[in-house]
Amino acid sequence: MAGSHSTPGGQLVQETDHYASVRGARVVLVDDDGVRANMSASWLAQMGWEVAVLDGLTADDFSEQGDPAAVLPPAPPADEITPAQLAELLEQPGTVLLDFTTSANYVARHIPGAHWVIRSRLPLALENLPPAERYVLTCGSSLLARYAVPDVAALTGKPVRLLAGGTQAWIAEDRPLVSGEGRLISPRIDRYRRPYEGTDNPREAMQAYLDWEFGLVAQLERDATHGFNVL
Repeated sequence: MAGSHSTPGGQLVQETDHYASVRGARVVLVDDDGVRANMSASWLAQMGWEVAVLDGLTADDFSEQGDPAAVLPPAPPADEITPAQLAELLEQPGTVLLDFTTSANYVARHIPGAHWVIRSRLPLALENLPPAERYVLTCGSSLLARYAVPDVAALTGKPVRLLAGGTQAWIAEDRPLVSGEGRLISPRIDRYRRPYEGTDNPREAMQAYLDWEFGLVAQLERDATHGFNVL
């Protein structure tokens, strides 16, 4: 259906923040069998969400194909540089390169000398960076880094440039890369790792998860702000 996003109902209920990141947002569900949307909506309603199911649809309403275009805020202007210009700047003292990609992407590969930071923790991150005469920002595609340009400029008062095309442009020119956690300025909190994810988690983490899960009912009784109500 035009404007809709494909979402598994179970995941929508279990990881609502991944699909509806604004708490209390209005959610409208649709399906093509009259069952899945109603089941998911029932759970969301019990969780305190304002949710509705759109009925009366026909096969013609589900003719849209492809992924819907992302809705983005207006992109701020930025002084863009090429990978070649970045390579020259990195040879100059006082150049600090900030990478705003995901921590997993950064650890896998990044431009030599890049510091990984989280935009929401910029003020604290900047305090832990070496003195800079200028900053260059990057991420996978430069999209996220562009939104951080005015933030860094306002916090530092220094010139801020954006790597056009991001780290992908650097890679496309077959320039050197490194891997590892060597320059993690922000803690790796951009993605929560579940205790049961992978095979190298400690037994204590798994036990803590089970204790939390079995204690949910008592926790709901103590917490008056959760918004969960059985229908």
